[in-house]
Amino acid sequence: MEFNNDPVCIKDLEKLAMRVMPGDAWGYYGSGANGEQTKRDNEDSFSEYRLHPRMLRDVSQITTETTILGQKVKTPLGVAPCAMHKLAHPEGEAATSRAANKNGSIMILSTYSTTSLEKVIAQGNGDTQYWMQLYVYQNRSVSETLVRRAEKAGFKALVLTVDAPVLGRRLVDARNKFNPPPHLRLENFMDPEVVNDPAGYSSNLTYSTSETFGATFGANGDQTLSWANSISWLKSITTMPIIVKGILTAEDTRLAIEHGCAGVIVSNHGGRQLDGALATIDALPQVVEAAEDKIEVYLDGGVRRGSDIFKALALGARAVFVARPVLWGLAYKGEHGAYHALDLLQKELELTMTLTGTTKVSEIDESYVYRPVNRWIRYAPGMNGNPKKLLAKL
Repeated sequence: MEFNNDPVCIKDLEKLAMRVMPGDAWGYYGSGANGEQTKRDNEDSFSEYRLHPRMLRDVSQITTETTILGQKVKTPLGVAPCAMHKLAHPEGEAATSRAANKNGSIMILSTYSTTSLEKVIAQGNGDTQYWMQLYVYQNRSVSETLVRRAEKAGFKALVLTVDAPVLGRRLVDARNKFNPPPHLRLENFMDPEVVNDPAGYSSNLTYSTSETFGATFGANGDQTLSWANSISWLKSITTMPIIVKGILTAEDTRLAIEHGCAGVIVSNHGGRQLDGALATIDALPQVVEAAEDKIEVYLDGGVRRGSDIFKALALGARAVFVARPVLWGLAYKGEHGAYHALDLLQKELELTMTLTGTTKVSEIDESYVYRPVNRWIRYAPGMNGNPKKLLAKL
């Protein structure tokens, strides 16, 4: 399907993607866990924070350049990991990689990519950092093989997802009886010599996506994984910095520091795991406070506007990642659509910076944001369930 004009915002892009994607694929990408409260909150909660702009400042020169893990990037906006991009477009993660490379920041590749990690990183030219997302399986040699392949290929960091010891219950997928199309392959679980052969490979040389998915995540995720037995093991097999994805609390942030992680991603898996968890923008302040500048803090979940990125940066995030908007763009028009999604958000971020009187990322801090006073307060020991005492403590 062709369109005469590109969409002018992410919401428009979402509507166009819904028209072109198969229903079960749309349901897979869009579904949240159970009643989808957390999925909705991720997006809606950004609107509870207001901006505090400053006037009569020279905003003739705006730059979004910053550093992530010590490396300069053009923008703090990156691509979050998401499985099976070929559900959205035949070129899948290769097209996403080219779009991310034009954006000039970071792409986090999912373990469950339908394009091999070697092919994905080959689309870059050095301006983009590639990080590898990882699940740890009961058979740790499977995970170790992926880690070593990623490091050899030139990935710059390892992103350990920690919020999915089992899959959340996604009612849309259950109703649709979602199963990945049989022609797709999870190429990171294939022999790299086979999958990366320029001549291509025969589909009978490996398992289908649905077979591989069931044999790895569906059945063999390591539920014994803990702070004590995961980070030290990963450090023994790679020199890549380790970032923990799925952190929502100050307590786990301190543990990430204690175990030598390089960063944490404030994430609730797009609202697809534990329904009822905090929206990521609401969880961000406590994570940033606990981090004490000892590790970098990033955020994903619910970002639909450049002003959302600005708010997350103001509250202490060093970078912000998006997944669904990129997938919507990919479904709409492949590489062009995926880049268009990133470019929309990038231009909106630059506009927000201009209108708030900020000219570079380092100037954006909490003084530019009004926080709502009625956010969530955790009942703590010794407070006797008294909200007034809790507020006084804060």
